[in-house]
Amino acid sequence: MSFSNLLMKSGLNHGLRGAPATVVLISTRQGHRLRGKPPGVARTLEQRLREETVTDPEVVARINIGFPQLKESRSAQLKTRLEHLKTQRANKQLEQLARSQKLIIDLDKVQQTYVQTTGQHDLRLLADHYGIFEHLYGSAYFVPRVPLSISYELGGDTPTPVYNGNVIKPAEAAKTPLVSFDGQRDPITGKSAAGQDSYWTLLATNPDAHYTNPSAECLHWFIANIPNGRVSAGQVLAEYLPPFPPKGVGYQRMVFVLYKQHAAMDLSSYQLASSDYSNLEKRTFSTLEFYRQHQEQLTPAGLAFYQTNWDESLTEFYHDVLNLKEPVYEYDFPKPYLADQKFFPLKQPFNLYMDKHRDENQLNKEYLQRKLAKSHPFDGPAKPLRFPNAHPIKDVPSWLKTEIRKQRLGTGRIQDY
Repeated sequence: MSFSNLLMKSGLNHGLRGAPATVVLISTRQGHRLRGKPPGVARTLEQRLREETVTDPEVVARINIGFPQLKESRSAQLKTRLEHLKTQRANKQLEQLARSQKLIIDLDKVQQTYVQTTGQHDLRLLADHYGIFEHLYGSAYFVPRVPLSISYELGGDTPTPVYNGNVIKPAEAAKTPLVSFDGQRDPITGKSAAGQDSYWTLLATNPDAHYTNPSAECLHWFIANIPNGRVSAGQVLAEYLPPFPPKGVGYQRMVFVLYKQHAAMDLSSYQLASSDYSNLEKRTFSTLEFYRQHQEQLTPAGLAFYQTNWDESLTEFYHDVLNLKEPVYEYDFPKPYLADQKFFPLKQPFNLYMDKHRDENQLNKEYLQRKLAKSHPFDGPAKPLRFPNAHPIKDVPSWLKTEIRKQRLGTGRIQDY
């Protein structure tokens, strides 16, 4: 589009003090004259400031507080992949098994390869989806470099594993979970560094469980100075407390974060006495403040989380363990909106429209009386018609005819009584 004319009309140029200055654009396109403001003139100062703030990298950019990852060059990765493909294609026995549908794939090896390649990046995306990093670290995040395996033991031989956001009931998470990870693994190179001692810290918090402070978390488990991945040999600062989501609040998140310590640390200030095991105020915790204080001595390296909601086992847990009355939350539904009553409601059933403006308790009473009036005290209600639509309904209004037909077929509001 070509702009042919640009006329400036300004009150100041014509001696009209105080008149607003406007810009009028006249252009020609395909024989038609178009008038309007040129692009960019109508942007206000507030809009420009908002755009600059949004695009400012210092404000928008997120901070990676985790370990970096050393990767091979693109050419080296491609060379390794091509060599693997050549080896697989040269294996005639593998081809015969695939064609005869007898090839067995080792799923454990597939899972191991997935975890070593893209599994931890997918876990980071899932944690972003569930708001884990936002509610724990604010604008920071990290890519889990050390796979963290967590499972709960049940009565049988099959444990309940913690996947990426799966649902585990409080009854299943009542016992202390089994945690395992490779304590000799170097988070940067991904290789085992045998012969070197390493120390780790494991934290389990719930960002949705604090009653009095919505921005705080509830500390469920705290183990520090774990030597070489042996969780049982770590320093337990807070014993494991099972999740206790109240009834009516929906799902809550249980988050396990594994930190790699640069050396052994003195975290005795976080020690929770055994007498304060069920004291929820003493279990108030902030992951962000903890990391700010010790970010020079430790780095997040592993992550696992699951969701949990209320079940019947928590009633006893609240009374016996927490010594609290079990809270129950209910949603306060607003009253339904009713427009002003009309004298002639058009295109609406007459009886249904009138019932909207009547007392609900009175309607329920009338329906029950009507049902009981047709029920024998010993024989029960009358048997329904074998062919309800075969019996004609005459000399009644259309709205009443529809109501009788619904009553015969057992549809509509008659099912509620």
